[in-house]
Amino acid sequence: MPELPEVETTRRGLLPHLKNRTATDVRIRNRQLRWPIPRGLKQKITGQRIIDVRRRGKYLIFDFEQGHMLAHLGMSGSFRIVDVQAPARKHDHIDWLLDSGMILRFHDPRRFGSIHWVTGDILQHPLLKDLGPEPLEDEFNGGYLSNLARNRKIAVKNFIMNSRVVTGVGNIYASESLFLAGIHPDRPAGQVSQSGYQRLAEAVKTVLTASIEQGGTTLRDFVNENGNPGYFRQQLRVYEQAGNPCRQCGRAIQMQVIGQRSSYFCPRCQK
Repeated sequence: MPELPEVETTRRGLLPHLKNRTATDVRIRNRQLRWPIPRGLKQKITGQRIIDVRRRGKYLIFDFEQGHMLAHLGMSGSFRIVDVQAPARKHDHIDWLLDSGMILRFHDPRRFGSIHWVTGDILQHPLLKDLGPEPLEDEFNGGYLSNLARNRKIAVKNFIMNSRVVTGVGNIYASESLFLAGIHPDRPAGQVSQSGYQRLAEAVKTVLTASIEQGGTTLRDFVNENGNPGYFRQQLRVYEQAGNPCRQCGRAIQMQVIGQRSSYFCPRCQK
């Protein structure tokens, strides 16, 4: 599933192609995504100018003059900018035609992505209103995590993957951040010190920033707006590295299922 760096990479790639462009038409080939594409989307968007493209957690927000389009990439979704003459492929479900002669095209083989039309305050939409702080903002820090984790017995990995605690830290980046912070993923959240949480908050920021700079992590389906993969996978220290030597100490990386998710760690470097 595309995580925060992949969504942010997509946002940054789309923005120069979309900002201040007008949607001249919308072509919908398949309405059946995770939720059906709203009826009347073509009429609501056609003729409107795109003001901005933002991100909240793993969601993309396309700000139009009168309303917002909220999008989630699901398990395998991607947005691409293509020429108006580019033939549609299988699983190309929606096209937004632009006055530049280009097309914003949504591709989603598994159809777990979603498209919503929202008027009013977009941040109060049910999918967004309960999300925790953005991990790259100052609000996300060791003090915040320590206060929220007090007396909690849940594994720290599951704690930081809770979107109400912090939005956008998925399985890959949680594993990588915990390794960088030297914290075992199965350690109870309430037993991590404030200094440990400060290391973890800084590690999350470091790992996410590095991944964004590399264009995300391509594990299965992710490509950016030009159809190119992300390259952060080559820098992964523990995720999907079970059996390989730890880069810090040489001991074999282990895998443990925590909260029904595969978790990777070094038994020597993480306590």
